[in-house]
Parts: sequence; C-alpha cells; structure tokens
Amino acid sequence: MTIVKRTSRDIRVANRFDVLRHILATSEASRQEIAAETGLSFATVSNLVSELLSLGLLIEVGFQDSGGGRPRGLVSANPDGGVLIGVDTAETYVHVELFTTALTPLATAEEHLHPEETRPDQVVGHIVSCVTAAMASASITPDRVIGAGISVPGQVDREGGVSVFAPNWDWHDVPLRELLSPRLPMALHLDNPLRASAVAELWFGAGRGKDDVVVLTLGTGVGAGLAFGGSLFRGATNSSGEWGHTTLIPDGRPCHCGSRGCVEAYVGAPGIMRNLQEAAPESPLLHLDDQTLTIAALKEGVTNQDPTAVAVLDRTARLLGIAIADIVNLLNPEVIVLSSWVAAQLGQPLLDRVTTVVAESAMSRPLAAATITLSSLRGNPASLGAATFALEGYLSSIGVPVGGVVRGPAKTTYSNPLTK
Repeated sequence: MTIVKRTSRDIRVANRFDVLRHILATSEASRQEIAAETGLSFATVSNLVSELLSLGLLIEVGFQDSGGGRPRGLVSANPDGGVLIGVDTAETYVHVELFTTALTPLATAEEHLHPEETRPDQVVGHIVSCVTAAMASASITPDRVIGAGISVPGQVDREGGVSVFAPNWDWHDVPLRELLSPRLPMALHLDNPLRASAVAELWFGAGRGKDDVVVLTLGTGVGAGLAFGGSLFRGATNSSGEWGHTTLIPDGRPCHCGSRGCVEAYVGAPGIMRNLQEAAPESPLLHLDDQTLTIAALKEGVTNQDPTAVAVLDRTARLLGIAIADIVNLLNPEVIVLSSWVAAQLGQPLLDRVTTVVAESAMSRPLAAATITLSSLRGNPASLGAATFALEGYLSSIGVPVGGVVRGPAKTTYSNPLTK
C-alpha cells in the first residue's frame, strides 16, 4: 500500500478552510477566538486571515473589547466575495441554490425528475436548466461564480468527476463532469448527498461543535454521511456511508444495488410504499406512480390516526430503528440526524417511534451518549453542503498554476437581489 503524505500546501489549504469554516459558523470572530477554536497558533491564524482578506473572502467588521488591552479586530465572511452554487440531484428532483461566499442564500430553482428520466443526458439537462434558471432569477453571470458543487446519488469519483455507480438509475461509470462542463462554464465539484448533508449539519446544524456525527438521508435512496473527530469521513474510495445497502433482512426484498434485504429496500420511499402495499393493497393512501404523493398521504393519515397509516409507520420505524441501533453500537456517535425529504415529511411521529426502538435494541453505553434528532436546517441541506464543496475547491485552487498562470482570486461584485 502506498502512503500518501500531506504536503505543506495540503496543510495550508486545510488550515485555510478551517479558519473560514469557523468564521462562517460564528458570523464574525477575532483572530484570537479563531486560534482558540481551531488549535492553530495566533501567528498562523493571522497569516491565513490576511490571505483570505486579500482574496476578498473576508472583510473587517469592527472591534471587540478585550477587557483592558488593545481592542481585537473582528472579521466576517464577505457577502460580495463571489457566488457559490449548490446542486442536490436526487432520484425525483433537481434542487439548485445560489449562495454568497458567506453562504447566504440568493436564489433557488427546482425541477421534478420523472421516473423514466434516468438517462445521463436527461439528468444533465435538468441540472443545467435548474442552474440557468437560478442564475437568471438573481441576475448572476457565469464570471461571478467561483464554483458549483454538484451532489448526485450513489458512488462518486470526486477527483475524476465520474458517477461510478448509481443503483436507482443503473448508472455505471458515467463521466458526469465531462457531460456538464461544456454547458456550465465554471469549476464543477462532484460528490454525493450523504457527504453534502453531513457537512451542512457539521457547519450549521445538529452536528455543529460535535466530533462524531452520523447524518442519515431518508429519501428515495438511503445512506449515512459520517463525520469523525469533527471531520468528514470519506473512506478509501469516497464510498463510505452506504448504510442503505447493508443487510437488514437476510434473503429479503431485492434491492436496486443487486443484493437482497437491504435497509433501503424497507425504509426508502419505494420501500415504505411497498410496506403500505403489503399492509393494504387497496389503500387510498397508495399512489403507485408517485412516491412523494404517497409519503404525503401517509403523513396525513398518521395525523388523522388512520389505522393503516399508523401500522405502516410503526413497521417502517421498527425496521429503521433496528438499523439505527446497529449504527449506535458500531460507531458510537454523539449525534444521529434524520435528514432528507422522507424524514422531513414523516417528522416527529417517525422520530418518536424510532427512538423507542433504538432504546430497546442498542447497547446501553453507546446509547447513553447518542442523541437522535431531525434535521433543523432550513432549506436544502444537500445543496448547502454541495456549495461548501465548491468553496473548498476554490480555496484549494488558489496559487495553483493553470496553463502557466498562477490562479488567484476572482474579482466579483454584485448586488444582492434579496436586499433590493
């Protein structure tokens, strides 16, 4: 096995990102506060802050009383430092959000993906259309964009920009960045929604200030974004978190991944639909061609104490709780966050039932340390997380020669349409 050593440039990029991350999470901060929070020396922080100020990513915003000494200068993210794009591509929709470099939302666009729209060219068309619509609504031109993070389901080669395997679409080695680049003239950074959602929770949600965090995305697909020691865990091939394709029931239902009895086959939206179909094939809650409508009807049924809806939610929560108990026992996390649209729809009734099952199934010591909660992030966590990937990519590119020219900051200014 070849051990890849981190270079001094790698360390500087990581430190640069940590400093900016802290400032984004706290709105404004002094250099002394940043040093205390990140563990970096005051001199290192001062150098990095100066660099980020020169790049236009930070601005000076005043002073803080130091209790008798010299006032401490405060810095904040510069809302005019450029535009970031975050794309959440799911099996049923494409959701795009534009952000300032302070990660303040600027504009949103969303398009529905029909069940038959699974070819790469069809998905690419929706991504391009959504990005174009969001940029037009905020009057943003491509030269103002410093990067776009694009989240796609399944396993992703982020360096090569390839969708290695997306089981629900039967994609294998799709050169997605190559297909997108001619139509989106900006730096493109690919990853998947598990990691995007985990980053969003670490920076701004239930994982903020925590070390060991698991973010479970419950949608058409199911997976786990993992963070250990406060940092995203990717695994050897950027394939970590495929919890949805671990076995819940041996020799159970077939799964799109090719195996049987996977977690996703029982607690993803299509799996919940099947739970309903098995319980009551003629139920008016069931809409065979529309999983979002079925989940919404199930939510309403639970609210109205419909016996079928309650029974289906009970079964789904029991299976989900058993699978989450395995995570508690195996990973010993501080926080488990239920995220994505199915979790948001089924909400507190799902959480209450799942928490009860986990308490019955998990070992007492790791259970005592774990909090299970719904995501409280406003907007779309995967889009927010994808935008941070674009920001990370931009920070990594500073000082890298491109075509013989050393890449520097993009000088971008614009008016925030939300303040007009």
